Amino acid sequence: MTLSVRPLCPETWEPYARFVEAHDGVWGGCWCIGFHTRNFVSPAANRALKRKMVDEGTTHAALVFDGDEVVGWAQYGSPAELPAIKNLKVYQAGLAKLPDWRITCLFSGKGHRGKGVAEAGVRGALDLIAAAGGGTVEAYPEETEGRKVSGSFLWNGTLGMFERLGFVRDRQIGKHKWVVRRAI
Repeated sequence: MTLSVRPLCPETWEPYARFVEAHDGVWGGCWCIGFHTRNFVSPAANRALKRKMVDEGTTHAALVFDGDEVVGWAQYGSPAELPAIKNLKVYQAGLAKLPDWRITCLFSGKGHRGKGVAEAGVRGALDLIAAAGGGTVEAYPEETEGRKVSGSFLWNGTLGMFERLGFVRDRQIGKHKWVVRRAI
């Protein structure tokens, strides 16, 4: 595989949409709007909302391509764009200051998992964040060391991967869920 990263935008919508449709809308039709809103209507409505947000520039993702085909992504955005994070009550209880950016959702397609797609997506998101002015970046990965975890539950990535990429543990917000931060 030769991986490259491009931003989700109107010009990359078609390969993104083909990929999401090939994966049943991702997690039953989420279309990667779950961290934008918890108000799911239907997979078709989620698709339409995602398209509208792409056209308006109110959603961000680093799309990972293998050639001309999307094989995964890392979703990122401001806290205002992505307010619906998991473990929100515990997160808010320990919050000193909101980050400038969040990385909330990673997805690698069937046949591409375990091949560096998620890491390429996070690296791409960090590059796109830097190009947009940088700031404090936060993510919410899962600690997997010493236990078996299904990849289908790792939509926030693994703690080990984020630490390899220079993120530092800030605080724990769930049994195995962490807030990690890095300045860009």
